[in-house]
Amino acid sequence: MFNIFKKKEAEKETNHPSIMAVACLLIHSARIDQNYTDKEKKIIKEAIIEMGAEPKEIDKIMKDAEVKEKDSNQILDFTREVKNINEEDKKIIIEALWDIIYSDEDADMYETNLMRRLSGLLYLDPKFVGDIKEKVRKKKT
Repeated sequence: MFNIFKKKEAEKETNHPSIMAVACLLIHSARIDQNYTDKEKKIIKEAIIEMGAEPKEIDKIMKDAEVKEKDSNQILDFTREVKNINEEDKKIIIEALWDIIYSDEDADMYETNLMRRLSGLLYLDPKFVGDIKEKVRKKKT
């Protein structure tokens, strides 16, 4: 009987690390052009709230994720968990990534290279990623 409670607690704990990995991944993409803006932070916060983060915990998640991303050597640390989440959440992530990239109205070579790498690491169809890219670009114009 008590195993039911342990299982629910474990489910709760596994959601948070995924949110943290997503936040780190999004922060990494925002920092890749050496210009981490408030606009990008807002995009990241909205995305992780949409994925299930508690709004009251968002500032702590962001602060922890910024430190974790800064201390990390590679995006593989973050993509290991993110690649296993459901397709709907992956769509939220990819849209947020493109929103971050186009937040300054320009995608540089580092940002586009990152998206190509992430498509492979997250096992995403390039057409899926391209469709979201076009959706975001149209929204920005």
